[in-house]
Amino acid sequence: MPSVSRKGQNMPESPIRKLVPFAEKAYKENKTVYHLNIGQPDIKTPQIAMDAVAMHSLDVLAYSRSEGSEDYRKKIANYYKKNDIHVTADEIIVTTGGSEALLFAMGSVADIGDEIIIPEPFYANYNGFATASGVNIVPVISKIEDNFALPPISEFEKLITPKTKAILICNPGNPTGYLYSKEEIQTLAAIVKKHDLFLIADEVYREFTYDGYEHYSILQEESMAEYGIIIDSVSKRYSMCGARIGCLVSKNKDIIKTALKFAQARLSPPTFAQIASEAALDTPQSYFDEVISEYKDRRDTLISHLQKIPGVKVGLPKGAFYCIVELPVKNSDAFAQWLLEKFDHKGETIMVAPAAGFYSSPGVGLNQVRIAYVLKKESLIKAVEILRIALEQYED
Repeated sequence: MPSVSRKGQNMPESPIRKLVPFAEKAYKENKTVYHLNIGQPDIKTPQIAMDAVAMHSLDVLAYSRSEGSEDYRKKIANYYKKNDIHVTADEIIVTTGGSEALLFAMGSVADIGDEIIIPEPFYANYNGFATASGVNIVPVISKIEDNFALPPISEFEKLITPKTKAILICNPGNPTGYLYSKEEIQTLAAIVKKHDLFLIADEVYREFTYDGYEHYSILQEESMAEYGIIIDSVSKRYSMCGARIGCLVSKNKDIIKTALKFAQARLSPPTFAQIASEAALDTPQSYFDEVISEYKDRRDTLISHLQKIPGVKVGLPKGAFYCIVELPVKNSDAFAQWLLEKFDHKGETIMVAPAAGFYSSPGVGLNQVRIAYVLKKESLIKAVEILRIALEQYED
């Protein structure tokens, strides 16, 4: 019998999606499941994006340009200008979600066996993208005790080898909600320039910052023109996860030229989704003001109720809509499965994402989960109460 590839065997399961069969079993048992496991916003997609698709005048649904339509890229460049990021349409490649942009970035900066340093915990799919690209992730651990702040420069520098090609960050962070300060971005800029590396910044949650904090992009640093690569997406910004439109942005001409070859190999990003995404750029600021206010209220509600549970430790997110929660359990994978398979409180239970999948260091994060606060406050309060009762009943 033929066997599958080693690469395929090594591809990690999604910690976010691998519990789906147990959730489906819970549904069949008529349980209500509160989904804290996945970053699918319940915020309404801007109507202007929906209308653009509904009112299209296309006769043929044709290929678009491999780098994305010129009109859309020009509008993206204008969006960035409003955020003090000065790039041109030619420095943007439209991708099928931020996921493809990350694959293009890894393929453009690293060869098989090369290394990328990533502060962990990090977005779980970075593990999958690295495996698919033949790239080795070298983790530098950030800690819940420090609210997942940037580790010291010394921790990065002792990990840099001749095979190191880039540092990758998510800002604001998934799964931690950590927002890097301007000073931390400048620290990272100094490291990559000193060691001649790329700095890849996944900035898909740029709009979602709280408590007066502001996002600072790596390309706001003028000295990062040749070193910086931004990964972006419409998924969370406009609650358009199903559109699958993102982009790779860099002022480094060699990176753009190389990423374009990857883009040409997959032909083009989806046409209708680009139409919707281009229209979404005209979304008024009032939309974001309301959304950010709603997420801040949800964050405050979630954190305050979690802090009341004995033995629970939680980081305070400054951005995005996730947090890492440390639980008084030995193995959060087993606990998360138990919640769906064997537990309910008055016919209700919760689904969480075990956090070990957000690390690449073995044995780290086993007692942690990621919670996405994408539910209404009333549901979050119920969900945390269910968690409290579950922890009282659970036996490791």
